[in-house]
Amino acid sequence: MIHFQLVALSGTKFDGDVYEVILPTLDGEIGVLQDHMPLVSVATIGMIAVRKDPKDNDAKRELFAISGGVIDVTDNKLRVLVDEADHADDINEAEARVAMERAERLRAEAKDEVSLERAQSLVDRHAVRLQVANLRRRRQKH
Repeated sequence: MIHFQLVALSGTKFDGDVYEVILPTLDGEIGVLQDHMPLVSVATIGMIAVRKDPKDNDAKRELFAISGGVIDVTDNKLRVLVDEADHADDINEAEARVAMERAERLRAEAKDEVSLERAQSLVDRHAVRLQVANLRRRRQKH
């Protein structure tokens, strides 16, 4: 087991022993298991998937949408520090869809590079939130 902490500006989102954590990085997704080599890396906007027990199938994983941050792995401890993290159960899919549409409008109306980058960041953030909410909804049907 590895001890996983997910800490956002709003507080601790997860703190416990787990079997596996899948994280989004600049080089793609990585999996962290017990005895992972020491690592400091950048977490990108994306989804964190947490498997608490090796027998758990994918449908039992806990999912989080994150805004990006820092990953630190040392001595079977994984700490991820992010600005924002939303647990799948806390994402309202309808609200996320409205926010996504608003972000896409901002991107379409951007008049300069800074506005475009800011709008694209919002689009990316809400796209991940929608993806996580959609996975949760599909899982609940089965």
